[in-house]
Amino acid sequence: MTTESRRCLVTGATGYVGGRLVPELLAAGHQVRVMARDPSRVRGQDWSDDVEVAEADATDPAAVAKALQDIDVAYYLLHSIGSGAGFADTEAGIAHTFAAAADEAGVRRLVYLGGLSPENEQLSTHMASRRRVGQILLESPVPTVVLRAAVVVGSGSASFEMLRYLTERLPVMVTPKWVDSRLQPIAIRDVLRYLVGAATMPTELNRAFDVGGPDVLTYKEMMQRYAAVVGLRKRRMLRVPVLTPRLSSHWVGLVTPVPSALAKPLVESVKHTSVIGEHDIAEHVPDPPEGLIGFDRSVELALTRIQTMQVPTRWSSASTAGAPSDPLPSDPDWAGGDLYVDERTREVSAPPEALWRIVEEIGGENGWYSFPLAWRVRGLLDRLSGGPGLRRGRRDPRDLVVGDALDFWRVEEADDGRFLRLRAEMRLPGLAWLELEVGSDEGGSTTFHQRALFHPRGILGHAYWWSVYPFHGVVFGSMQRNVAEAAERLAADPQADLRP
Repeated sequence: MTTESRRCLVTGATGYVGGRLVPELLAAGHQVRVMARDPSRVRGQDWSDDVEVAEADATDPAAVAKALQDIDVAYYLLHSIGSGAGFADTEAGIAHTFAAAADEAGVRRLVYLGGLSPENEQLSTHMASRRRVGQILLESPVPTVVLRAAVVVGSGSASFEMLRYLTERLPVMVTPKWVDSRLQPIAIRDVLRYLVGAATMPTELNRAFDVGGPDVLTYKEMMQRYAAVVGLRKRRMLRVPVLTPRLSSHWVGLVTPVPSALAKPLVESVKHTSVIGEHDIAEHVPDPPEGLIGFDRSVELALTRIQTMQVPTRWSSASTAGAPSDPLPSDPDWAGGDLYVDERTREVSAPPEALWRIVEEIGGENGWYSFPLAWRVRGLLDRLSGGPGLRRGRRDPRDLVVGDALDFWRVEEADDGRFLRLRAEMRLPGLAWLELEVGSDEGGSTTFHQRALFHPRGILGHAYWWSVYPFHGVVFGSMQRNVAEAAERLAADPQADLRP
């Protein structure tokens, strides 16, 4: 496989796969143009300054032809899933338009990511449409590579998000018979590796390839393995034959944030056996020395952001600078798992330096500026459950650095004079952070921004958040107010008693 640079067009660049493919192509040394119906959606991407943007509606032959001018490799990552009745005909029409325009423009290669489905089963409308689109492109005059994949594992992938929410939210579930379907999931990193590799495959190659990870699992086994990776108890499942895919999709829409219009084709897809029949792709894109990424590891990678210090306000507002399995700004709001946020901003009549001093000296003997008895009780309960409680205090009364223990918190980020992030080490059914930020508004006034974030683990995590949420106004509201007042006292009298 040559490393010669190609001029690539990526459609669907604001979608799940396309948004992750663009930076991978750039990293491989290719020139990239993206086709977007609304270019403003591209401008928010970290890579927007490194690509050319072609404004085009995929149903407009003239605009598509213009977007394809001077392109070597065109990635066809368009679909109309969840758009309602008639989407299959819409997808076929767009594929015909694109293939004809690519031929007229002299494009040397089309690349399409389709679905992995059996040859001898009656397919769902969604899977049949994926196969039909792949066939349309393969039968066009332009040499085409079709990659056929089953469940793609990565934060933001609709199939993975459905699996995530079902497993995390339902410790006991009534399941339809499709949970016994055999699937061969694949990590998004491996999908992207194949897509990038397709750009430099032999020009005359025109065929489909099955792609999948090393594990073949039933959907039920995938849920159990996911639960084990994230530390949940084994899920209890009672299979019943009466839940048809249509009924199942409504059930999925009820217990998860995945829209029912999207859940229906996803459920209809996973009812099929989706196992690769060949691994010929390795002749052109060899397996890495360490092998393809297994299911458990791909889940760990998909959860990396919430296991580290990179916690955005919404999962979908995460930076594109992360790994391919991380969420992106273009992902839907429901992608990335649950994240509860309690956010408060207050104007402070003190200079930023005074406010930061109070923030940096918080905890330990200085206290938490909010109901000392409540904090002591919470610390005692934590110790009784095996946590550190409040006994650790702090290393230094005036200074905090990354890694410091701070009562039952750990300093995860400390940007001197501006920002402090604490990660909870108390015993919780989930992950929790507290962020304290010193800033200023447009008028130059000092602002104090405070966020409490919680990523629940299982149904107990959700129950925990809602059980303590009514007290947030008292605990966190008074904490913010008292910190602000202490900063104002310090500004008025540097020798003032600042203890809460």
